[in-house]
Amino acid sequence: MTIFSVRHKTTYRYVRPVKFGRHRLLFRPRDSFDQTLLGCSLDVFPEAHTVRWIHDVFGNCIALIDIPTASRELRFETAIRLDHNAQIPLDLEMDRQAFDFPFAYDPDESPDLEQTILRHYPDPDDDVGKWARQFVAKGKVARTGHVLMTLCYAVRESFSYVRRTEHGTQVPCDTLRLRSGTCRDFALFMMEATRSLGFASRFVTGYVYVPDRDGSTTLGGGSTHAWCQVYLPGAGWVEFDPTNGIVGNRDLIRVGVGRDPHQVVPLSGSYAGGSRDFDSLQVQVNVTSEPELDTANRG
Repeated sequence: MTIFSVRHKTTYRYVRPVKFGRHRLLFRPRDSFDQTLLGCSLDVFPEAHTVRWIHDVFGNCIALIDIPTASRELRFETAIRLDHNAQIPLDLEMDRQAFDFPFAYDPDESPDLEQTILRHYPDPDDDVGKWARQFVAKGKVARTGHVLMTLCYAVRESFSYVRRTEHGTQVPCDTLRLRSGTCRDFALFMMEATRSLGFASRFVTGYVYVPDRDGSTTLGGGSTHAWCQVYLPGAGWVEFDPTNGIVGNRDLIRVGVGRDPHQVVPLSGSYAGGSRDFDSLQVQVNVTSEPELDTANRG
């Protein structure tokens, strides 16, 4: 196991003091078998009047923040520390009926998975579906794990990672046409591609640990990161990071999950004023690790 620490600082600046509406912050990971939260902190400037915690419809931990003071600067600084255990579920247990593609989900689970199987974005000529089906040989039985890993690696190898200044996430058809995008764009594209094949898929937001920022080919480090999960009977929700070609949760710190990217925006809120009142936005993220723990000697 490895200890990861994440410090995330977001600073908004304005040309004059403005009043702020409620802000919604998603930064606290949920405890699970593969990551255990050891500590977290939140600092807000100006000081928050109230911070109220809720669980959203997906079980994500959300901080609702009210700020009473007008200011020319708004700053959120968060820190988390967690015990991370790398898992590659495809190498572990998958129900036998899911070994081969295509397969059918259990009737007891299908109603809960239904909305994550439906495609969410227009694809009038089924271009995304056609792209996905090229990795499944016609008339032949394919291994489920092989199909999904091939899809994940194909995005990594044939699409170009670019940073965009526009807000939001690119629609999958544009990502396919441009063959480029951000980590959020690639995660959404793979979700829609796997959904076109009948898989249940959902969006994940979090962080990625880059062992060596100077020499690493890992993309998305130094910022929030995004990838997707696909539900496989017996293995559960399995992580696929098409930006970096990662299968399983290696170096991925999961914070929140949603059916669509807009449901798991890390930080959102409002201020009273016009667009000219906004000056700048600065985001700084640092993800570090501590030496692996000797599990035999843990208390």
